[in-house]
Parts: sequence; C-alpha cells; structure tokens
Amino acid sequence: MRADGTFSVKAFVPTELTPEPAVATGLPVGVATIEKHFEGEVSGRSATLFTAAYDQESGVGTYVAMESFEGSVHDRSGAFNFAHSATTSGSDRTAEFFTIVPSSGTGDLAGISGTGGLAVDADGTHRIWLDYEFG
Repeated sequence: MRADGTFSVKAFVPTELTPEPAVATGLPVGVATIEKHFEGEVSGRSATLFTAAYDQESGVGTYVAMESFEGSVHDRSGAFNFAHSATTSGSDRTAEFFTIVPSSGTGDLAGISGTGGLAVDADGTHRIWLDYEFG
C-alpha cells in the first residue's frame, strides 16, 4: 500500500555530542535532534536522531537519521521507527535510503514493514511517502 503526506520541521536542535576519539576529516560530523509534524495519509509526529557530515557553505554532505513516528497511516494508529539517509553535492539528492524498521510497529501499526522516501519540492514543501505492508 502507499501512503503520502507532508511534514514540517518543528525543532532542529544540535547537540554537544561529538565522536570519540576525535578524527579530523574534510567535513565536520554533527548530531542533532529533530521534531517533525506530519499531515495527510501519514499523520502525527516524530522524534529523530540526526547525524551528518555536512558543509554549510557548499551544501555538500551526507546524513543518516533514525526516526520514531507516532500517529496514523491511513486509518491505523500506533508507532514505528524508520531510518533514512541521503547525500547531496549541493544541488541534488543521491544515494537515498529509506526503510521501516522491522518489528518496530505498535498498536494498529504492529507488523508494518516496507520502504518509502522523503523529498523537498521547489516551493519548500516537505513530502514523505511510505510503500508498506503488514505481515
């Protein structure tokens, strides 16, 4: 099944967490927490642990995120985790990855599995889609 939605970032909070041992690379690694709110066939909120090696000036980097979602997908409510990552050279989005974490669903979303994706439209609209099943 397919579910589509939009989301907004309500909070992006960089943390003081730094990798140990310290290793000097061409891009700094940072960790942040993110709160998102979703509307549409995917509706609810999420808490995200976000890690990135990213250069603000050039827009080049890669992120990896683990997201905990609670809300509803179509007419089912509960919670589950999903992981996603992507790379950008400043004007594109490549090496995209998105998966619903197996066995993470609760409530009516118990047994959910699948893939999906995230995109940002030219007008700034943030989109999510889930291609999911229950098993």
